[in-house]
Amino acid sequence: MPIADRDTFVSGAEPTIYPNDLFDVARDGRPDHRWWVLHTKSRQEKAIARELREWRAPYYLPLVEKTTVYPRRRVTSYIPLLRSYIFLYGSEDDRNRGLKTNRVVQILAVPDQDEIREDLHRLYRLIASGAPLTVESRFRPGHCVRIRRGPFAGLEGTVMKRRDETRLIVSVNFLQQGASVEIEDFMLEPIDTACYVSKGNIEDRHGSLCLEGQH
Repeated sequence: MPIADRDTFVSGAEPTIYPNDLFDVARDGRPDHRWWVLHTKSRQEKAIARELREWRAPYYLPLVEKTTVYPRRRVTSYIPLLRSYIFLYGSEDDRNRGLKTNRVVQILAVPDQDEIREDLHRLYRLIASGAPLTVESRFRPGHCVRIRRGPFAGLEGTVMKRRDETRLIVSVNFLQQGASVEIEDFMLEPIDTACYVSKGNIEDRHGSLCLEGQH
């Protein structure tokens, strides 16, 4: 699906981001606006996203495609990548209004506003590219790397070794959650030369470093 089709909705009525240029708006800043993390009740992410859009409150809800195959049909749906979380860029009034929806468990303040904006923008770019993503619920220590070629060139993350595949983790550090995309060793470069120092289960493979995970 083209990136433009994902700007506001995916799959017709599924809200994912508002407004279309949210990350530009957040970068430039708005008076009294900041990032908040809404921890929602189970399966309430899309419902609160629709309400936020009705209020014209800026938000981002990362959604990824999921295909379920039944005996005679194939069903495609869009599910939250980070279950029970939605990201609001709003004022104190927007925050308080969100609490009154009865769909939110709590709202978390974000200490580093620039970091979460950059993390979410990287995640948005990955999803918009159509790359197959898998959810990572908790990060393990790894090397900081940069992708040097291909459609993800310039993105940074942490490398893990799983099932004989090198995966780049694009992390939402504030929540310790994120997504991984499979990528070849030769497409990566270390950001910090200190990464070459041996640290237990980390090893050098053809000029790039990987973290050996559980098999």
